[in-house]
Amino acid sequence: MDLQLKGKTAIVTGGSAGIGLAITKALAAEGVTVTVPGRSKEKLDKALAGISNVKAIVADPGTADGAAALIQQVPDTDILINNLGIYEPRPFAEITDADWLNIFEVNVLSGVRLSRHYFPRMLERNWGRVIFISSESGIMTPPEMIHYGVTKSSQLAISRGLAELTKGTAVTVNTVMPGPTRSEAIVEFLEKMSTAQNPTPDQAEKEFFEKHRQSSLLQRLIEGEEIASLVAYIASPLSAATNGAALRAEGGLLRSIA
Repeated sequence: MDLQLKGKTAIVTGGSAGIGLAITKALAAEGVTVTVPGRSKEKLDKALAGISNVKAIVADPGTADGAAALIQQVPDTDILINNLGIYEPRPFAEITDADWLNIFEVNVLSGVRLSRHYFPRMLERNWGRVIFISSESGIMTPPEMIHYGVTKSSQLAISRGLAELTKGTAVTVNTVMPGPTRSEAIVEFLEKMSTAQNPTPDQAEKEFFEKHRQSSLLQRLIEGEEIASLVAYIASPLSAATNGAALRAEGGLLRSIA
């Protein structure tokens, strides 16, 4: 299927690893010119090597200065993928004010700052896509990282609110909610969650779904490409009728039908 994306431009935050890297590859393969900001030039160059149509910029959208630096270098984009995010398991009573502020700034304000600039410009041109990469945790808050769940719920609210401002235009704002998706970071996370001593990645993954995500119908980690294919469609002109939606790609983990 031709997604009619050739010649479009995109920014993918957190695009050098995990879901973000998979999205970067999927969009680039469709002919999109993709900008990927990041803190480390070495990491960006290594992750993006061999991918055509990709431009790396050293800027951290998780900070106000980094977002401003990105905007200065790339003042316009057709597609904005707000994917940057961090997470860690931590007992609620041990989450400090500094922890709350840090995770909120990275996971929420990064997308707010960039959307505040790019979204009005999309409305002026009467075309654009803003996509927030949230999580099933935005609906089903994980007890082992409540602060993370709060940031993912916030993304759902921001996305829907922005969508209300697109009425009558060809701009859309949507959220994609992945479930636990394979990456180097999540493998480490699953090992921390495991009760076994020195578990293998397969053992840690199996235990996680058996004890912490029993409702998953997939019962395995999702692959980044399985999320990226949905994001690429939502970013395309073919998805014009999908707006203000929270789209699930969480392996059937959420039991509600609405």
